[in-house]
Amino acid sequence: MKNYSSLYRFFNRKSTVGVVMCLPFIIGFCLFLAVPMGISLYYSFCEYNILSPARFTGGGNYIKMFTGDKTFWRAVKATFYFAFVSVPLRLIFALAVALILFKQTKMTGVYRAVYYLPSILGGSVAVSILWKRMFAADGVVNILLNSMGMDIHFNWLGNTKTAIWTLVLLSVWQFGSSMLIFLSSMKQISGELYEAAEVDGAGGAKKFFSITLPLLTPTIFFNLIIQLIGGFLAFTQSFIITQGKPMDSTLFYALYMYQQTFTFSNAGYGSAMAWVMLVFIGIMTWVLFKTKKFWVYDQG
Repeated sequence: MKNYSSLYRFFNRKSTVGVVMCLPFIIGFCLFLAVPMGISLYYSFCEYNILSPARFTGGGNYIKMFTGDKTFWRAVKATFYFAFVSVPLRLIFALAVALILFKQTKMTGVYRAVYYLPSILGGSVAVSILWKRMFAADGVVNILLNSMGMDIHFNWLGNTKTAIWTLVLLSVWQFGSSMLIFLSSMKQISGELYEAAEVDGAGGAKKFFSITLPLLTPTIFFNLIIQLIGGFLAFTQSFIITQGKPMDSTLFYALYMYQQTFTFSNAGYGSAMAWVMLVFIGIMTWVLFKTKKFWVYDQG
């Protein structure tokens, strides 16, 4: 009886109950995240083609990546271009639409759902295939331009200057999630601030730049980090629509990592690329947090 009583007291403690409740997450985290990350880190220092045992080569993959792989740098360039162009445009569109939908009308709920819908569908394979057909030489875009009197048979996806912009447009089209976050943040701003500004004679632009925008900077900061990480990890658009063509102008980092791992059976090199991206995203996030105090209003 004494042993059973001690066991009962052990499981009855709050700390023990908390640990037991967290066990499913802890086990899942270890099995599906921590352990695979550890294995990936080891493989990044190996020559490994999946079909044969890994052979330790030290920093060979990293040396090759930074000094001997020109395609790697083209993928980095395409990814940076995509992220630093699409993310600001997406946030600007999201904020603009949030401002428009801020005023309550009978159809506001419908409008919000319609604008959010692309965020649900935009990353899917089906929409990527549809987007590919839209910008083909005989696609809807050229048909609409020709219907306005233009004689255009331009292949938007086959030109190095326009191919990546079709992917940027698809990314910007998915601004719905950021819009809803902006909208919910705008609702938290006290109406008394706007009333006081109106008493002082402030117009719409003055109220936006003096009240709305400063109080939205924490939300802008959050959206910026989330969207930048998503931009650097973009994969589906390039994989389905362009396959990295033409001339690697849309070869995103994640796509090249996928090709190295599964197409070229070079899992060791792909693992090294994954860790380089992880470190870069970590540094980028750290820099953004360090610069936060200069432009984010925390109401402190």
